[in-house]
Amino acid sequence: MRAEVRSVLDRKEKEIDLLEQEQYIKEQENKTQRLWIISIAGAFLSALIVSLILFRNNKNRQRANLILQQQKEKVQETLVALKVTQSQLIQSEKMASLGELTAGIAHEIQNPLNFVNNFSEVNEELLAEMKEELDKGNIEDAKSIANDAIDNQKKINHHGKRADGIVKGMLQHSRSSSGEKELTDINILTDEYLRLAYHGLRAKDKGFNATLETDFDDTIREINVVAQDMGRVILNLITNAFYAVKEKKDQNPEGYMPTVTVSTKKTKAGIEIMVRDNGNGIPEAIKAKIFQPFFTTKPTGRGTGLGLSLSYDIVKAHGGELKVETKEGKGTTFIIQLQAL
Repeated sequence: MRAEVRSVLDRKEKEIDLLEQEQYIKEQENKTQRLWIISIAGAFLSALIVSLILFRNNKNRQRANLILQQQKEKVQETLVALKVTQSQLIQSEKMASLGELTAGIAHEIQNPLNFVNNFSEVNEELLAEMKEELDKGNIEDAKSIANDAIDNQKKINHHGKRADGIVKGMLQHSRSSSGEKELTDINILTDEYLRLAYHGLRAKDKGFNATLETDFDDTIREINVVAQDMGRVILNLITNAFYAVKEKKDQNPEGYMPTVTVSTKKTKAGIEIMVRDNGNGIPEAIKAKIFQPFFTTKPTGRGTGLGLSLSYDIVKAHGGELKVETKEGKGTTFIIQLQAL
């Protein structure tokens, strides 16, 4: 009997062990499933978070792109407005310099017109005399008078062309530049603007006098430049030189004689145009600023501060350099260096 009971107990213990093992296996399986579910849920949550981040970043990027586009459009609008303003300022500077030249132009054009008028009157008298000699049959005398009249006519033609050239130069100076380079005699161009600038200043201030010195290198050949633009540079430098010597003269230094020297020189690389004055010079503290736009030492209303800046840009556009040498109390020299292309 005991043996049977023992056998039953052993069998029940085995069944219990088996059940415990099955339960353990099921628990492990459930645990594994829970881990998979958690992993999948975690992955899904991570993917969702990443998606949200990407979505937000994309929205931010779109917003940033929109702002960037708006800023770009504003910059473009500002650039257009600046170009318009720059063009207006350049035209204003040109017209201001043309105004400075007006009196000089009037003086310069009066001289050839006086020659034209005078020689025309002389020719009228000569033609009347020639008619009388022809009526008398004095052919040789008539020929001699005719030769004089022909010589006078050549002078009339020369001075007429001179006046025409001055007017054309004035009109060219007032118009927008074509930007086309042409062979130009730098010596003639420089001398012309020197005289125009001087007589322009003299017309505004009858008491002003200055010594004008020129030293033009006759070996310089015509070079390719935009004559209108280069003329504007030369005019600006010469006008500044006259302003400098006049300013110093107004201070009444003892024994001072205003002097402006304009010279040209052939170099290995090309040519140099130098404009020198014996004014007060440029203080070292502002020397580095003189080519900056809108910088000026002149009183309000006397300068735009664009002259030297535009001159610097024009010379640079020609592949050249605009340099300055100055000594306080002694004067200033501006040097235009151009390549002979």
